Amino acid sequence: MSLIELSHVSKDYKVTMTRPGPGNVLRNLFRPDTKTVHAVKDVSFSVEAGELVGFIGENGAGKSTTLKMMSGILYPTSGDILVSGICPYRQREKNAQNIGVVFGQRSRLNWDLPMADSFDLYREIYRIDSRIFRKNVALFVEMLHMQDFYDTPVRQLSLGQRMKAEVALALLHEPPILYLDEPTIGLDVMAKQQIREFIVERNRREATTTILTSHDMKDLAYICRRIIVLAKGSVLFDGSMEAFRQTYAKDDAMDMEDMVRDIYEENV
Repeated sequence: MSLIELSHVSKDYKVTMTRPGPGNVLRNLFRPDTKTVHAVKDVSFSVEAGELVGFIGENGAGKSTTLKMMSGILYPTSGDILVSGICPYRQREKNAQNIGVVFGQRSRLNWDLPMADSFDLYREIYRIDSRIFRKNVALFVEMLHMQDFYDTPVRQLSLGQRMKAEVALALLHEPPILYLDEPTIGLDVMAKQQIREFIVERNRREATTTILTSHDMKDLAYICRRIIVLAKGSVLFDGSMEAFRQTYAKDDAMDMEDMVRDIYEENV
């Protein structure tokens, strides 16, 4: 059995449609029209332990929704999801022990506390063994170059410093799976590269299975060995990075950003 399995997964939302004009005020309030939005449509794929997988897609393609269903935050309208042999949205507490999650626009750090205190709080929540906790904190602080701001209140950290802390926090309990949703958005070149190197090194050392969404093609090229392209909630391509290049590169000089643009123009 694969570590992660999605079988014919769909996620639909009901969206309220508002009619314009004062004559429709009561109707909009009591009998609003709705339409169904298909955020994810019949998505199937599996991920083996230790894989580094990149999700590519425009805004609204279904990347974040898929990650949220895999992490147990959302439940699918139809289809089945298994992560480490369990259903993530039915066994959320057990699933949380198996995954680390970073959503680029949502922080789990306590704004009023130093980063070190947020780490201690996380240790209590996940009941991390003290020896493992100390080992991981020392290692992550060194690998992500966080020595100078480890005891600094989170509100005083730069965006890049906070994101390093978020990535480290997600891995403190040594989960076998890591979900990263736009972890480098808005970061400077140095911070991006340090986070990339950290992710790849954790995969090398611990075989951490990682699924990454990013609009930065350098993230995907550096980290990922496999690419899944989503468009309007459906899978357009699923294969190795090399197969992706061979399929969509028109010449040797063509970069990933150009290839992604072409695949969308041809299929969307």
